[in-house]
Amino acid sequence: MRLSIIIPVLNEAETLVSRLAALQGLRAGGVEAIVVDGGSADDSAGRSLPFADRVITAPRGRGRQMNAGAEQATGEVLLFLHADTVLPDSAIKRIEEVMEGGAHWGRFDVRIEGASIMLPVVAALMNMRSRLTGIATGDQAIFITREAFARVGGFPDIPLMEDIAFSSAMCRIARPACLAEKVTTSGRRWEKHGVWRTILTMWWLRLRFWLGVSPQTLAREYGYVPRND
Repeated sequence: MRLSIIIPVLNEAETLVSRLAALQGLRAGGVEAIVVDGGSADDSAGRSLPFADRVITAPRGRGRQMNAGAEQATGEVLLFLHADTVLPDSAIKRIEEVMEGGAHWGRFDVRIEGASIMLPVVAALMNMRSRLTGIATGDQAIFITREAFARVGGFPDIPLMEDIAFSSAMCRIARPACLAEKVTTSGRRWEKHGVWRTILTMWWLRLRFWLGVSPQTLAREYGYVPRND
């Protein structure tokens, strides 16, 4: 099984090299690594060059960037990995096992790295909610067959909640394989703004998204609006 890892980045140079270095063993085993830069001002793209099979640019926005990476990928299975997330050692083996068992897509459980004693609780709630609903977040390293990705039309071109909308569309085709192995992701977002404040903000944004508020409006409130080019 040929697998392509697609990593959308934006101003991640500080930690990107160490994250990509962790993937070099997988590359040696035939896994393709594609970095998709959304217009970084810190030379994230240049620093990625020695550690990726391809480094491309795309208009800013995770959905746009991941779709651009998928277009360039050669793998039969696509794994979308955030730049601040580390895969478990057994990741590729487990993906192969569930795909050979008939899964169309899936995600990992998550562990959030950081000093706050609340972060393990946040991670446990994320994992439980995902198992109950089938909805996966980008932090959980979503993987999918190329065929299923094409069938659902890729990630929607929206500035926020692209992972939620994508998961919802995929759930209408098949339930995800929910792997108990944990990816490790950075808790910087929670610790920067406060754990409870971040939780309440994300719940409020998701509730309003489900109620029909446009992602563009939510993105502006969240302080993030992608370029239109």
